[in-house]
Amino acid sequence: MFFDGAVNAKGVGIGAIFVSPTGQHYPATARLHFFCTNNTAEYEACIMGMSMAIDQDVEDLLITGDSDLIIRQAQGEWETRDVKLIPYWKHVEDLEKRFKSIEFRYIPRCHNELADALATLTSMLPYPGNAHIDPLEIQIRERHGYCNVIEAGSSTQAWYHDVKRFLKTQEYPEHATGDQKRTIR
Repeated sequence: MFFDGAVNAKGVGIGAIFVSPTGQHYPATARLHFFCTNNTAEYEACIMGMSMAIDQDVEDLLITGDSDLIIRQAQGEWETRDVKLIPYWKHVEDLEKRFKSIEFRYIPRCHNELADALATLTSMLPYPGNAHIDPLEIQIRERHGYCNVIEAGSSTQAWYHDVKRFLKTQEYPEHATGDQKRTIR
């Protein structure tokens, strides 16, 4: 599980990505409408990610983040003296008891880019209320968008024939590739 918090002039956002053993990514993000320091935002993100793992009945959890303070406090290496952070630290300790095994690991910011991007995006977008964006899909494209068009064949059918057929029957042409299906949709 990856987590990060972002505090800037536009707001406070947190992001967490739960990664299943099969590599499936489950991102979550929230905009905080209360005063936060960067450290409290990081704790909020960590708690959100731990809660996601608990909801998925995870027994063994590796938590990674780029906040050295939060990671070392959770590992018990550093004390928590800030009165604003003590309740967060105690809550993380309580959540830890819900797992069979748990490990906290510090990672450099450059390896926490997705959680950082989620937190930053949320901190900067002023949503009027709760917004559910289902699901977040990130693709890698190796060709320009205009290369995904269906090539015209020698048939006399109109160019929109396959699109019209799909709208009526929800069926693709028999030998359509993935790119061609995406173009038809």
